[in-house]
Amino acid sequence: MAHYFAHKTAVIDTDCSIGKDTKIWHFSHIMPNCIIGEQCNIGQNVVVSPEVILGKNVKVQNNVSIYTGVICEDDVFLGPSMVFTNVINPRSAIKRKNEYLKTIVKKGASIGANATIVCGNTIGEFAFIGAGAVVTKEVLPFALVVGNPSKQIGWVSEYGHTLEFNEKGIAVCKESNQEYQLKGNTVVKL
Repeated sequence: MAHYFAHKTAVIDTDCSIGKDTKIWHFSHIMPNCIIGEQCNIGQNVVVSPEVILGKNVKVQNNVSIYTGVICEDDVFLGPSMVFTNVINPRSAIKRKNEYLKTIVKKGASIGANATIVCGNTIGEFAFIGAGAVVTKEVLPFALVVGNPSKQIGWVSEYGHTLEFNEKGIAVCKESNQEYQLKGNTVVKL
């Protein structure tokens, strides 16, 4: 008996590893050789391509495509209809499966609805990608990025709140009361 839930319309190919208490909803396709951690939620009409790795407690909203080369660490949020790419210069008539680039989404990062993540980049821990953003380069931990092409407009806490740093480079999350320090272009939780 499966230790996860899959809706009857979901397609789950062989040779997948799916963690305990994960839920896979309507019309989603889980392809061979992917790894999905415990307590994940895979929304409606999601494609998880071969060899994708999703950590524990990853939330994938409806209509998301996660292509080969993507690794999402624990507690990642993928918003509705966001998409990853895996080849820089795709052409229908030219096979480039040996050119897939790796994209890593680090622990606790959130990617907003309709965002696009161009392959070969890393999204830092607890970064927040705004809805509709097109990410074309690395995103720092705790960074808030928006736009097309995306640009950093600030910093966020682990709880996703904007951080306002004082003259000493210290900010406090308004929800958790956790303190953060800004040193140069790096934010660390104290």
